[in-house]
Amino acid sequence: MAELIRRFAEEKGAAPALVDDFRTRSWSEFNERVNQLMHGLQAQGLEIGAKIGLLCSNRAEYFEVLAATGHGSWFVVPINWHFVADEIAFIVEDSGADVLAVDGRFEEEARKAVKMIKGLKLVLLIDGTPGDGFEDYEAFLAAQSKDEPETQGMGSVMFYTSGTTGRPKGVRGSAASNVGESMEVADFVLQVMADTVGVPRGGCALLCGPAYHSAQWAFSYMPLMVGSTVVMQHKFDPEATLGLIDQYQVTNSHMVPTQFVRFLKYRQGAEDVHFDGSSLKIIWHGAAPCSPAIKKDMIEWWGPIFTEYYGGTEGGFATLIDSEDWLAHPGSVGKATASNEIMIVDDEGNPCPPGQPGTIYQRSLVGSDFEYHNRPDETEKRHLEPGVFTLGDVGFLDKDGYLFLTDRKIDMIISGGVNIYPAEIESVLVTHPRVHDVAVFGVPNEEFGEEIKAVVELVGGGAGDDALVDDLKGFAAEHLAKYKVPRSWDFSDELPRTPAGKLLKRLLRDPYWEGKTRSI
Repeated sequence: MAELIRRFAEEKGAAPALVDDFRTRSWSEFNERVNQLMHGLQAQGLEIGAKIGLLCSNRAEYFEVLAATGHGSWFVVPINWHFVADEIAFIVEDSGADVLAVDGRFEEEARKAVKMIKGLKLVLLIDGTPGDGFEDYEAFLAAQSKDEPETQGMGSVMFYTSGTTGRPKGVRGSAASNVGESMEVADFVLQVMADTVGVPRGGCALLCGPAYHSAQWAFSYMPLMVGSTVVMQHKFDPEATLGLIDQYQVTNSHMVPTQFVRFLKYRQGAEDVHFDGSSLKIIWHGAAPCSPAIKKDMIEWWGPIFTEYYGGTEGGFATLIDSEDWLAHPGSVGKATASNEIMIVDDEGNPCPPGQPGTIYQRSLVGSDFEYHNRPDETEKRHLEPGVFTLGDVGFLDKDGYLFLTDRKIDMIISGGVNIYPAEIESVLVTHPRVHDVAVFGVPNEEFGEEIKAVVELVGGGAGDDALVDDLKGFAAEHLAKYKVPRSWDFSDELPRTPAGKLLKRLLRDPYWEGKTRSI
């Protein structure tokens, strides 16, 4: 049996390990299929550290590939399923993948991409039409033994950043050096990570975000490998998600603030909401700033079960804060974890005193670090010194060591010499009852350099009129200093966000700067 799954296959057998939109996979079935996939991939002659590209939706096969690579001393490279052929081909070639596993949902773009790629040994097609170099995933597994492979070793994962500026970059963490080590090492790493963030043992995890995202991977694969059932939905829907939580007695999930907003808006608009939620023990959230008002509303509704973190693909979880601590320090993303140090540095490289915003740097106290695959220059740009790096965020530490985010450094508005942080403004505006989503950014102003613009997505869509703009301005003025109130307002039927919740603000901002000799 696959070593990390063996204990659960023996203990739980026919109990569900994976539940997706199509099926329920038992622990015994999951174990057998992982063994078959390992045997098949080993027969391809893959060496330790070989890369396997994975273009797959939220479904059981995603976890089968994760588990097989995690036991086979290989890297899995999750690929954003919204990518077109050129982007898919870039990830596969840049990573050096030997194998590509493709969900039939994305077969059309994958076939275009494969024609651009050289050196692939195998392309597996999940739930699609095989042929023209694509092998059927089920037939591939069926031809292999269900017995436990003799050779097993720790694998890893290499995520590519979202690529909101330039081409995506592969992130190789320090754990990559452990590839090929014994599965006892893999088990130790998983157990430590799970303990750090408080993963319940033997519970039920809900995956309701894109599986290719590093946070969604961490908060679904970790629970699975410590014995939790994973229930997943491919497309988030607030009503359906609430139903899944109660139906499967979900204990834990990772969500993003835009999902909280959608839950609250759904409750406001529904005549009757049938939701118990008493099974929930912990909801993690991160990836994007969360409005304090929105978070308070969620705590009042679901209870003090929310744990927020600050971190990223490059550095893992740098800070944590539970609901009780957050209510005492509203707006904070917590204190540094036991294995991390947080530093705030100004533009001259000097430490900032408590309360003064600067670039957030983190240092692992256990020697962890990262590098961008094949990009030493980009790696150097992110580092203040070896082992000390930034994710590009701006924030400050208070006198007690709690971290507060103010904004992405690249998003900061400088108007009349004053630094203005859009996230603060967005967190206020999103609480307006007519606002479904909002983006705030700087546009050119001859006198002040930049002025504040807000682009608003209204509940139910549509455009706002002058009366609504006046109402929004007044609402903002009640909660913000006058200089922070947007001077111009636009309306959009849908703001461009990634499924991970990140706002692609450059798509809104860039047109205003076209033809300008400056970008700030």
